Amino acid sequence: MSTYDTGNAAVRRSSGRTESRRPTENGSVSQHDAHTDTSDITLRKEDVERMKAELIQNVQSHLNDLLERALSDSLQSLSRNTQTHSDHTRTHDRHKPDQGKVFVARCSLLDELFEISHIRTINHMFIAALFLFIISTLAVDYIDQGRLVLDFDLFYYAFGQLGTVVWAWTLMFVYTLLGPYYILSVWASLHHSCSWRTCVSAAAALTLCAAQMSMLGIFPVYIVLHYQLPPASRFIIILEQIRFVMKSYSFIRETMPAVLRNTPQKGQSLRYPSLSSYLYFLFCPTLIYREVYPRNPNIRWDYVGMNFLKILACLFYLYFILVRLCIPVFRNKNNQPFSTRTFILAIFHAAFPGMLMLILGFYGFLHCWLNAFAEMLRFADRMFYKDWWNSTSFANYYRTWNIVVHDWLYYYCYRDFLRLTGHKLRSVATLSVFAVSAFVHEYTFTMGFGFFYPVMFCTFAGIGVVFNFALNDKRKSPVCNIIMWTSLFIGQGIHVCLYCLEWYAQIQCPRTGTSFWELVTPRSWTCSYQ
Repeated sequence: MSTYDTGNAAVRRSSGRTESRRPTENGSVSQHDAHTDTSDITLRKEDVERMKAELIQNVQSHLNDLLERALSDSLQSLSRNTQTHSDHTRTHDRHKPDQGKVFVARCSLLDELFEISHIRTINHMFIAALFLFIISTLAVDYIDQGRLVLDFDLFYYAFGQLGTVVWAWTLMFVYTLLGPYYILSVWASLHHSCSWRTCVSAAAALTLCAAQMSMLGIFPVYIVLHYQLPPASRFIIILEQIRFVMKSYSFIRETMPAVLRNTPQKGQSLRYPSLSSYLYFLFCPTLIYREVYPRNPNIRWDYVGMNFLKILACLFYLYFILVRLCIPVFRNKNNQPFSTRTFILAIFHAAFPGMLMLILGFYGFLHCWLNAFAEMLRFADRMFYKDWWNSTSFANYYRTWNIVVHDWLYYYCYRDFLRLTGHKLRSVATLSVFAVSAFVHEYTFTMGFGFFYPVMFCTFAGIGVVFNFALNDKRKSPVCNIIMWTSLFIGQGIHVCLYCLEWYAQIQCPRTGTSFWELVTPRSWTCSYQ
C-alpha cells in the first residue's frame, strides 16, 4: 500500500467515526461513544506507525539505489585510474614520495584567488596605478617640452644587441640538450658492458665537467664581457646560463642513480630516458627532472596570450617606476655628493619603488611567465609559489616565495648534504644552502650590472641567515607578518638605493686601472662627484 492510499483510508475511517458519534438530547456523550473515541485514537496511532514504516522503507530503497549507483561509478573510475597508473608504472620509472618531489595537477594560487572579486579589485588597483604613471609622464613631458613625448629610450638601451643574445642562447641550448644527454648515454652503455667501470666513470665525469665548464661556465661570461652587452641583455644570458646549469644538473642527478640501479639482463636493452622527455624538461617550468609529468588535456590559448600581455604590462610598469621614481632621485645632475641625511632619505624613498619591483618580478615571472609556458606545454603542476605574503617568519618566506628554485635547493643541496653527512649537521646544511643562494645572486647582479658590489651576498649570507633563525616558524603572530613586510620594504629600499648609487658612480668616476682591488672596490665608496 502506498503512503497516499494509507492516508486516504485513515481519513475515511476518521470521518466515518466522527459522523457516527452523535450527542444525546441533553448534550452528554454515552459510554459507548467514549469507548469508540479510545478505539479511534488507537487506530490512528496504528495508521501513523504504518505510514512511518512505509515512508522509511521507501526512503531507504531510494538511498540504496543512489548509493549503489555512486559506488558503481566510483569503482569504475578507480579501476580506470588504477589501470592508467599501472601502465605508467610499467612504462616509466615513477618516483615514490620518499625519492623526491611528487608532481600533482593543481592551479596557481593567484589564479584561484582572482576568482574572488575582492582580490580581483586589488589587481585592478595596480592597473590603475600603471595608467596613473603613464598620465603623469605624459603631463610632465608636455609641461617641460610643450608636446607629448612617449619614447622608450631606456628600453632600447637595456635590450640592445638582441641578435647577439639570440645566437649565444641558441648555442647554450643546443649544448645543454645534446651534451649531457649523449655523454651520459655513452657512459651508461659502457658502464654495464665494460669491465673497467671505474675508468669509464672517471673519463665520463671529466668529459662532462670540461664540457659544462666550457659551454655553461666560460662561454656566457665571455659573451657578456666581450660584446659589452647592456643590462637587460646581460641578465638574459646570465639567467639562462644558471637555468641551463640547474636543469642539466637535475637531469644528471636523476638519471645516473636510475642507470646504476637498473642493470639490464642478457638480451635486454638499457633503459635510458628519451631525448623528447629531456627536451620537454628543458622548457617546462620546473627544475626537477622527471620522465613523466602530469599533463592537462588541452591548451587555453587565450590564457597564454593574456599572460604574455601581462608580462608586457609589467615591463612597462618597471619602465615608469625607473623613469618617474628612481632616475630623477639618483642621477644627481648637479654632481653634488650625498650627505648622510640625503643617503638615509634616499633609502626610504627607494623602499616603495623597490617593493613594487619585487612584486612585479614575482607577478611577471613566477606567475605570468611560468604559467604561460606551463599552459603551452600542458604542464599541470602550477604550484610555482605559495602564499608567501602571509608568512610570519622569514624561514617560511624563503620556502614559499619561489617553489621552483626552492625545490632544487632542497633536494640537491640540503637533502644531499644531509645524506652525505648521515643526516647530521642540519644547521650546516641550511647554511650551505644560503651560501649557494648568496653566491648565485651576487654573481647574477655582478654580471648583469657590470660591477662588483656585494649587496646581495651580504643580504643573503648575512642578514638572511640571521632572520631565518631569529624569525623562525615558531612565531605565528600577525605582528610578525608586519615585521616581515617592514623588513622587505627596507631591504628593497637598500638594494635599489645602493645599486643606483653605484651605477651612477661608475658613470661619474670610471675605473682608471685593471688591478684586482680596482675591480672589486665599489666606486660609490670613493667617488666625490666633483
